Amino acid sequence: MNKLLSVQSLVTSLNAGTAIVDDISFDIAAGETFALLGESGCGKSMTALSLMRLLPDGVHLKQGAVHLTNENILMLPERDMRRIRGGRMAMIFQEPGLSLNPVMTVGAQIAETLALHQDMHGAMAEARCAELLEQVGLSDVQRRLRAYPFQLSGGMKQRVMIAMALAGQPKLLIADEPTTALDVTIQAQVLQLLRDTQQQSDMSILLITHDLGVVAQMAHRVAVMYAGQIVEQASRVQLFAHPAHPYTQKLFAALPHANKGQALAAISGSVPALGSAGVGCRFAPRCDQAWARCHAEMPGWTKLPNGQGVRCHLYDTDEAGTTKQPSGISASQAEQGSSSRVPPQRSSENSLLQVENLRVHFPIHKGILQRTVGYVKAVDGVSLTIAAGRTLALVGESGCGKTTVGKALLQLVQPTAGSVRFAGNDLVGLGAQQLHVQRAGMQMVFQDPYASLNPKMRVAEILQEGMDVLSIGKNSTERQQRIDELLDQVGLAQASKWRYPHEFSGGQRQRIAIARALAVNPSLLICDEPTSALDVSVQAQILNLLKTLQQELGLSYLFISHNLAVVEYLAHEVCVMYLGRIVERGTVAEVMRAPHHPYTRALISAVPHIDGSGIETVRLEGEMPSPTNPPQGCYFHPRCPHAMDVCQMDYPKATHVSDTRQVHCYLETTEKVKQS
Repeated sequence: MNKLLSVQSLVTSLNAGTAIVDDISFDIAAGETFALLGESGCGKSMTALSLMRLLPDGVHLKQGAVHLTNENILMLPERDMRRIRGGRMAMIFQEPGLSLNPVMTVGAQIAETLALHQDMHGAMAEARCAELLEQVGLSDVQRRLRAYPFQLSGGMKQRVMIAMALAGQPKLLIADEPTTALDVTIQAQVLQLLRDTQQQSDMSILLITHDLGVVAQMAHRVAVMYAGQIVEQASRVQLFAHPAHPYTQKLFAALPHANKGQALAAISGSVPALGSAGVGCRFAPRCDQAWARCHAEMPGWTKLPNGQGVRCHLYDTDEAGTTKQPSGISASQAEQGSSSRVPPQRSSENSLLQVENLRVHFPIHKGILQRTVGYVKAVDGVSLTIAAGRTLALVGESGCGKTTVGKALLQLVQPTAGSVRFAGNDLVGLGAQQLHVQRAGMQMVFQDPYASLNPKMRVAEILQEGMDVLSIGKNSTERQQRIDELLDQVGLAQASKWRYPHEFSGGQRQRIAIARALAVNPSLLICDEPTSALDVSVQAQILNLLKTLQQELGLSYLFISHNLAVVEYLAHEVCVMYLGRIVERGTVAEVMRAPHHPYTRALISAVPHIDGSGIETVRLEGEMPSPTNPPQGCYFHPRCPHAMDVCQMDYPKATHVSDTRQVHCYLETTEKVKQS
């Protein structure tokens, strides 16, 4: 193997001595993609920062060697390291919004890299900046060069970060969660861009991710990290065919699947905090295969006959003198310990929520007198129904209006037109006092639990706040009993009610947010991307919790998400939304397995599959039009590969494919005419 990067016994620790990255070693060949896989807090990003020598205060490199083309970069003075950083070795950070300078234009930020590493200035640098933005798939590059980061969408900012990284023509690109929280269509474009760039320049990629689907698409070899250590290393084919370490097996088992009657095999507990790992195997407290030796002795590195490496006592030589072999994850193993759960049956006569022709248009004001010169048509005629005990998923790209629909249902934003009937009562136009009563039946779980929980209030105060306002419980004693019951329901210890939000993990905070919503006894929960930023193991815990609560309490959910695998597992019906309108709706089985609308096909084709299956990816050209000025006719026609002349004239009416399914597309009408 022609090694480009060789990491040997790297240890990064706090100044107090606690190891964050603990004795890891791996090699990356030229032109290879090497993935670091694991949950948040396992040390993946700190490994990347160690390689770049960008460690935060209080953290230092303790030992080890990092050779980049036979040069130990850990021994270089900072002046020489600046030449390598951004030049031979570049990094795409996880959050582009925080990594880009908000007071510099996109062009100026890319030009900085060109000046430092390519000695390129003036008109030549400007031309190269435009070339890089075109390379990463941005349109109207001259306007983008003059734009500031806040004027760009999340996907655009990520592309700018990639352009900046590529400006120095690096031999090694470190991509830290490059597609986290991006829509599946944007994710597919970003991953294809990385693959194309790699093929053109023979660039190596260190890919840091917790998404097994992304690893399946991108990686040649994979290292699985847990609590600062690499616990398994193998080729992508080996890892996905025969995951060896119990932690890796549990990551695969926690993936959402289409079997709604089966709970996900979630990993109990969480990654140990820094310095809290015991003397034995760090995964032992969460491992159902652990025995006494696992708690008393740290396992060494074992090389298996097939070339895989694993840090686990299961693969040590046993008393019989043989070595255990890795085995694949069968369906029965993945479902082990799960109990069968039958989803509630649909009752068409028991509609809890009925939304008709909902519109939310935000006025655009300009001038000294702030005259209205136009409208942002965030939601433009949405109709949907949710029955008691059912889950309706609302899917689509960022900016299509999903979250605005959720807020409009709760009247957190005022609808421009339409009706919202909840339990037979029309909420539009109700006074504050009447809304106050109705909102007890509808609650929202927000995407970011940390931002939606008051950091100055204890959990007990957060949960009791809603009960006090709506006079739930006769006195403080009854409310405290109710709080204890809520914490039991969401799987948290009762003693945790005296702690503050910052003392919990991301998954635990989301459980608190769910408990807060349940505190006022709602019948409908609006869940806005509740698992988008969570690891697959924590995601499995939250999904299991939501299904359990639905079964026990008869809850209905409006589940807003761009994760189609989660939607397929949790939801009963699905509405696909584009630019403020629903373009296709039906049962999950109908829409996910046989999509009719071209936009739905593009969404589903962009979902990465761990087995490499799936339909051929449909590449969407251009960007979603602005809701201030939607296209004439079908809103999707400027990006649709099947657009016809009629698509540019009038918006297509609904075509009823079946009793439960309808599509807004002229292709469907054309097909029906041909068949007749």
